[in-house]
Amino acid sequence: MPYWRLFYHFVWGTKHGEPLIEPRFQKELYKVISAKATGMAGIVHAVGGISEHVHLVASVPPRMALSTFVGQVKGTASHFVNHEIKPGYAFYWQDEYGVVSFGERHLGWVVRYVHAQEEHHKLGTVVRQLEQVSQV
Repeated sequence: MPYWRLFYHFVWGTKHGEPLIEPRFQKELYKVISAKATGMAGIVHAVGGISEHVHLVASVPPRMALSTFVGQVKGTASHFVNHEIKPGYAFYWQDEYGVVSFGERHLGWVVRYVHAQEEHHKLGTVVRQLEQVSQV
């Protein structure tokens, strides 16, 4: 087995940035995201977000394309909401996602940032690079 230490911060939003991630199923959604990522041999360091987007901090094996990894995570998550939660509306993610790689020395800071999403958005202390889903 090859040795690898790769760290990524992913972010993606709901279709049209609508507040579709309800508090009543948010934690379950994060568990599904974590389980899918782990099932693809990823190492999940943090999952968090707010009502219109999700952050995932994960280590992804080098044999897997990042687009495949995030695509499968997003697909599983939306299927879960639409078919298990059945919120009464169509739940979709936007097509795009953002991903930033970072070194292990920043892992703790990125994990804390993801876990404090509600606070960062309330206080206006978001880090643009970690919130960006498409090129501006």
